[in-house]
Amino acid sequence: MPPPQTQSLQTLTSGLRSGQIPLLDYLDQLQERFNTYEPQVQAFIPEEKRFTRLREEAEQLLARYPMPQERPLLFGLPIGAKDIFHVDGFITHAGTKLDSSLLQGPESAAITRMKEAGALILGKTVTTEFAYFAPGPTRNPRNLEYTPGGSSSGSAAAVAAGLCPLAFGTQTIGSINRPAAFCGVVGCKPSYDRISREGVIPVSPSADHIGFFVSQAADVPIVVQLLCKEWRTVTAESKPVLGIPDGPYLARASQEALHHFAAACRLLEESGLIVKRVPVMPDFDNIYERHNQIVAAEAAQTHENWYPENSSLYHPKTADLIERGQQIDQQTLQAALQGQTILRNELDRTMAKYGIDLWLSPSAVGPAPKGLQSTGDPVMNLPWTHAGMPTITLPAGASSNGLPLGLQVAARWYQDEELLAWAPQLEQALKNL
Repeated sequence: MPPPQTQSLQTLTSGLRSGQIPLLDYLDQLQERFNTYEPQVQAFIPEEKRFTRLREEAEQLLARYPMPQERPLLFGLPIGAKDIFHVDGFITHAGTKLDSSLLQGPESAAITRMKEAGALILGKTVTTEFAYFAPGPTRNPRNLEYTPGGSSSGSAAAVAAGLCPLAFGTQTIGSINRPAAFCGVVGCKPSYDRISREGVIPVSPSADHIGFFVSQAADVPIVVQLLCKEWRTVTAESKPVLGIPDGPYLARASQEALHHFAAACRLLEESGLIVKRVPVMPDFDNIYERHNQIVAAEAAQTHENWYPENSSLYHPKTADLIERGQQIDQQTLQAALQGQTILRNELDRTMAKYGIDLWLSPSAVGPAPKGLQSTGDPVMNLPWTHAGMPTITLPAGASSNGLPLGLQVAARWYQDEELLAWAPQLEQALKNL
């Protein structure tokens, strides 16, 4: 497949507002691309007369805002929403065989905010079952024989295929950063709870993060300023000091990923940035265990009213998660939950001790696995999700078989603004990989 259209979100939204990019003409072009590539990628939940609906909504938007100077920030921007987000006018299926009537609820607060800013809903994107590991039909646009990752499979693939410029996902372990890397796009997961989780079917409320996919780092602040609580304006007046988290965590990556990661770090050093190797997370096995305890225990709680009467309809991977969670007692869960704050504080102290602004790590253990049976291993994303820290995945070259690889960048908790101010200069340096 050809690479996606690389027009920046800033250029696109400005053009749609001003009328330099006529909205209806833009939808015509998008429909042509959609009809060409969506049957192969299968990023979206099927919808009859999708573009008939979109044109009607666009006409209404044009009638409501005839004067360009009065148009809202995201006027006419088509977006995708992972199919665990409730969206008015759409049925939530959550990638499951369960009766959809059980799953419906009020519209996602994030989606409502996007609509208020003028965005159009292109459609629901495919998710793994209940945003866990049971894969859907979506294929990786970079090579259709490979997984796009999960659980935000459709959203990552939709942006990578140029089917929409912005798509929403969630991350409970690695469901934004990993598929962003596999598909060669930018995936942003803000700090825990900075984007409202209201109106999204949970996996694990203590670990679930709302995030999204775009094509370049400079696009991210346009979105987060509308969604994140108490957003601050920050400019990159200095260069960040970068840290490599040495130890058992980093050792989880494959040799190919580590070799490529080392090359990425060298490029950043050559661009004038300081990169320090710092020993951290010596107890990573314990961190891994307690995060998975939280996810399993809280998933069991989420599904306690659905699972008993519908267990035969669940995919075996989801059923196994729920049944493991049922065996975790409250004391074990509380200890695991306390570990989230402990890890966050430990990482913060380490950053202060060594003068580190951002952590660097591979976004995945390697490139996307072949086939659709597995969405890949999220272990490289787990500690940052566990600690609730903001992360962004930046495209970082390709593997030996030509598949995309990503660099994961993490900042201190609630320093999303600093992370996103620095991200474009890192992205620019990585273009030489």
